[in-house]
Formats: sequence, C-alpha cells, structure tokens
Amino acid sequence: MAIHPTAVVHEGAVLPPDVEIGPFAVIGANVALGARCSVGAHAVLEGPATFGEDNRIHAHAALGGPPQDLKYKGEPTTLVVGSRNVFREFCTVHRGTASGHGTTRIGDDNLFMAYCHVAHDCVVGSRTVFANGASLAGHCVIEDDVIMGGFAAVRQFLRVGRFAFVGGFTPINKDVLPFLWTSSDRPTKAWKLNSVGLSRKGYSPERVAALQKAFRVLHRHRHDQTALLAGLDELGAASDDVRILADFIRSAEYGVHGA
Repeated sequence: MAIHPTAVVHEGAVLPPDVEIGPFAVIGANVALGARCSVGAHAVLEGPATFGEDNRIHAHAALGGPPQDLKYKGEPTTLVVGSRNVFREFCTVHRGTASGHGTTRIGDDNLFMAYCHVAHDCVVGSRTVFANGASLAGHCVIEDDVIMGGFAAVRQFLRVGRFAFVGGFTPINKDVLPFLWTSSDRPTKAWKLNSVGLSRKGYSPERVAALQKAFRVLHRHRHDQTALLAGLDELGAASDDVRILADFIRSAEYGVHGA
C-alpha cells in the first residue's frame, strides 16, 4: 500500500493493499476504495462513499462532500462511484440528500476534466466525458455515452439523453434529446445528429440514417408536437433508436431543446 507519510487516512476508511494515496490527501471515515485506485496530492474524499476499481482521482479533487442544499441537516447520505473513472484537478462531486435519492451515483469509464461539478442526487451513466468546467445542478440524470462541452451547465431535475453531444458554454434548461448535437452557438437547440459520435460507438450506417430521418422530422414539425410525434412513431416502427427518441420526448416533464 503506497500511502504518502503526509496523507491523512481515517481509521474507518477501507483501503485495499494496492491503492496509492498522494501527499497531503485526506481520506475520511466511511470511504471505501476499490482495487488499484489512486488519489492525488491534496485530494479530499469524504464519506459515506464507495469507489469501484481503477479510479484515478487527481490533485485537489473533492469527492463525497455534503450537498450544497440548505435543507440538508447532516442526514446520512452516500456517493457511489463505479470503476475506471478519471476525476481531474479540482473536480467536485457531492453526496445525495434525504429529500432526494439519498445517493449520488456515477457509473463506469467516465472522464471528468478539471473543475467539473456533479451536484447532489445526480445519476451519471457510463462512458461519458465532461469537458472542463461542465456542471450539473441537483437531481440531474446523464445517460450513457454523453459528451458535455466545456462549461456547459444543466439546470436541476433535467435529463441528457444517451449519445447526446452538448456544446461548450451551453445553458441547459430543458431535457437534452438523445443522439443529437445540442448547442447554444445561436439559440440553444439540437442543431444536428451526433453522427460522428454514433459511428465511433459502432452504430451502423443504417441506424444513423434512420436517426437522420428522425431529425428531419424533428426540424420540420418543431412547432407542432402532435405532428412531430406522429412522424417519429411512423419511423419508429422500423427503428428502436427512433422509438427511444420519441419516448424521450413524450416523457420530458420540462420540455426538450428541439431542432
């Protein structure tokens, strides 16, 4: 176990023999690290928090701290992190609240670049990328394979659908549609299909083409949701991906950033 002599590790922390803890890092009570995790200099981990295997926590990251919620009165809440995640410098991730899920959850194989923030009760899937400064307010859901551009900011209780690409500096105040590229280069809306990202993830040309057709329907009927959903349902008869898109729109409690 490679623990720097200046690190502070609480006797109630659970550490496997192959972790690495850097200088002046702080590992609090009820923090459990999985095999082969590394914690950089001056990083702070508070609990209750559980981390899977092979996580890389860089210098000055602060994970598992109490939520920034005035209603929080010290109730026992948790942070649960999967495996093979990377948290770069000055990232912050907070535990849940008693009035929310009670738990903030992060999946596997995510990259959080410097200064990212994940607030209380958020659920982040797997294989996402948060560029520098991307931030989530409380109770957000980020589905698998999402890319969040630098300093993109998501309002509380919103969702970002799978394989979405959110452009840098984009303010998100509605749900973000899966599979599409949403940006505020001009008004915040879905500007095109995230076709490059889908291809890189193994989507066939046929699946991408079906979603391209769905995007054209979305753009054509952007002011008529009845016609929009009817068009998507017609395409969805032959495409699971289009059905996912249509179902996402139907279930959006706060509307969506359309085309």
